Amino acid sequence: MSYKRILLKLSGEALMGQGSHGIDPQVIQRLAREISAVVSQGVQLGLVIGGGNLLRGASLAEQGMNRVTGDHMGMLATVMNALAMQDTLQQLGMDCRVMSALSMNDVCESYTAREAIRHLQQGRVVIFAAGTGNPFFTTDSAASLRAIEIGADLMLKATKVDGVFTADPVTNPDATLYERISYDDALAQKLGVMDATALVLCSEHSMPLRVFNVFEAGHLGRIIDGQDIGTLVQQEN
Repeated sequence: MSYKRILLKLSGEALMGQGSHGIDPQVIQRLAREISAVVSQGVQLGLVIGGGNLLRGASLAEQGMNRVTGDHMGMLATVMNALAMQDTLQQLGMDCRVMSALSMNDVCESYTAREAIRHLQQGRVVIFAAGTGNPFFTTDSAASLRAIEIGADLMLKATKVDGVFTADPVTNPDATLYERISYDDALAQKLGVMDATALVLCSEHSMPLRVFNVFEAGHLGRIIDGQDIGTLVQQEN
């Protein structure tokens, strides 16, 4: 194994497959199987899932809702996704805990870094829900923060494209894939890897980030085996 402990960031959109919203059972089951296979190899895995398949606080704010209220609703959407993933993993026989940045003890545990690390050391998958618990922060920022707090060896961001490109590959067919890029260059070129806050957090704490296509089955395991899948974002040497 190339890594002992990783933090995987999944977008909420990854769970809806080819649908327009919600959770595709086949997609979440495939992702859960890949996570289970990795953890069965002895890798400690923390997981952050966005809520964009259910709702986005920023989008609600654009329609006139108070931004703080909208963001809190978005945090609750991430809890719903986390519970769905927990249930799917448990059906596969995996031990799993959902830890929320917002207190909701009847549904899941409250987050503390110390308890999260203990769960990971016991071989449990830990799903970090409700973002950072604060409005105006994305789940990308939450993932970067949790990766740093739990001392992950690597942060993985699962996307719908093959990695980081020179431009948006969906709209620009001439865009080329970076195999490696520095945090400074990703920020300067505004490549949309993650939001700036998340990138700065990773940069300041020397947290390597690998961006890969979540829709390519088996990529997670290949990365854990040390293969150069997607794009590696890290500090300049």
